[in-house]
Amino acid sequence: MTLTQWFIFILIIQVIHGLGTWKLYIKAGKQAWEAFVPIYNGIILMKIINRPVWWVILLFLPIVNLIMFPVIWVETARSFGKNQTADTLLAVISLGFYNYYLNYVADVNYIENRSLNPKTTSGDWISSILFAIVAATIVHTYIIQPFTIPSSSLEKSLLVGDFLFVSKFHYGARVPMTTVAAPMVHDTIPVIGSKSYLFDDHYEDRKTSFKNKFQLPYLRFPGFEDIERNDIVVFNQPADTLLDMNKFKPDRNYYKPIDKKTNLVKRCVGVAGDTLEVRNGFVYINGKKNELPDRAHLQFSYFVQPKTNQFNPAYLKERYDITDGFGIINHENTYYFSAISDEALAKFKNNPNVVSITPNIQEKGLRDPNIFPHDPAYNWNVDFFGPLYIPEQGKSIAITVENLPLYKRVITEYEGNDLKVQGNQILINGEVATNYTFKQNYYWMMGDNRHNSIDARAWGFVPFDHVVGKPVFIWMSWDGAKARWDRFFTTVSGEGKATSFLIPFLILLLVWFGFSKWRNHKKLNS
Repeated sequence: MTLTQWFIFILIIQVIHGLGTWKLYIKAGKQAWEAFVPIYNGIILMKIINRPVWWVILLFLPIVNLIMFPVIWVETARSFGKNQTADTLLAVISLGFYNYYLNYVADVNYIENRSLNPKTTSGDWISSILFAIVAATIVHTYIIQPFTIPSSSLEKSLLVGDFLFVSKFHYGARVPMTTVAAPMVHDTIPVIGSKSYLFDDHYEDRKTSFKNKFQLPYLRFPGFEDIERNDIVVFNQPADTLLDMNKFKPDRNYYKPIDKKTNLVKRCVGVAGDTLEVRNGFVYINGKKNELPDRAHLQFSYFVQPKTNQFNPAYLKERYDITDGFGIINHENTYYFSAISDEALAKFKNNPNVVSITPNIQEKGLRDPNIFPHDPAYNWNVDFFGPLYIPEQGKSIAITVENLPLYKRVITEYEGNDLKVQGNQILINGEVATNYTFKQNYYWMMGDNRHNSIDARAWGFVPFDHVVGKPVFIWMSWDGAKARWDRFFTTVSGEGKATSFLIPFLILLLVWFGFSKWRNHKKLNS
């Protein structure tokens, strides 16, 4: 839905509300017209039901409002003496149309100073749970969200089993585009496995982007910092066509709304306006080798030739802190180690049982069909890639048939234009185009585990509207069934070895608990 369609939809809702409550407004000592004025009617209603005016804001927050509307329907009924369980059920099941019965049929009186305390223990529990869900949904959606690291693409910086807090406000919290969805879950409801959001699974064709009738246009609150080169970023995978990460098909468009695509975490090695190139596995930005933060550790895959049959790769993997697994690849007992950092390599190569270590680097000019832009004219692979320009909002580039494969997806899928090629001419929205001006910023996201990361080299640019947030804190970390205590309550960014703040946190928690007990005891004795 466009903003205009949403505006009309909201006006219709206001009319429905006004028609169903104007007599109730009069009985509460208000004017009938006050039930029809958008936003103002909400302010007046909060006064009628004796609730804070700021609740009106919650009615306009996507996802949160799905919880708040039933609360308001029930509170309205209770403000006119309808406190029974049946009234509560009717208010919720009828989607608020129970107000029409109260407005036109029932003989009700306004209770001006009604008690806001639940009449039963169960009612108290329900109220507490509801508002806990509201508060958690606000924090989860607009402030900070927990994530778990599922893969080793940023190993050494972020480990498999790290539990993160990801800030939504650093880059600006994105307003949920999918307005009818279960709170605090992503695209699938746990246990039952069904979609967590209302969606239309009809496709006019497989090359059409997913459309949701109740989607909001992309909106974002202002952030207080921009994405910087080498930031670790959580984002929605642009070319999300998958239920399984190992079945990535970059030639298909996504089938999910943007905010319901798979969440990924990678390092932003190139920002909007950069020219990026990968040489021998290393990233170069604007012709200069990219220097990573000291907590980051690049890893590559290697072939290892042992000296004897007593070679124990499992022992060596643990001893030298080698990230990923190994496997024997031929009858000469050559082993393939899929991820070794430079620090581990310096120690590993001096082992007396190692004859040789050969990096698994692809040849320059050898085309990998799984690598962006998936075009025969570009002989790129994971180790030799580019150069290419990363689009920047407001900047224009010359568009030719030759460089079109690099920017076709940007122009069509991410920026919503119709594009056709007729001979050597490029038509954008029906007009011949020799230049194109980008509408938003784009970023290049890669893993530090360079040979074990499905990243921008597979799908290309990440638009800013796909950015979720910035990981700021590791609050818990597990290696299988074993806790990594030194990673509990550590920061994601920063220089030097990460310091755990677990002990200070526990001390503060104990102090707060003691203070609360003392304060409650003092109140009881006063």
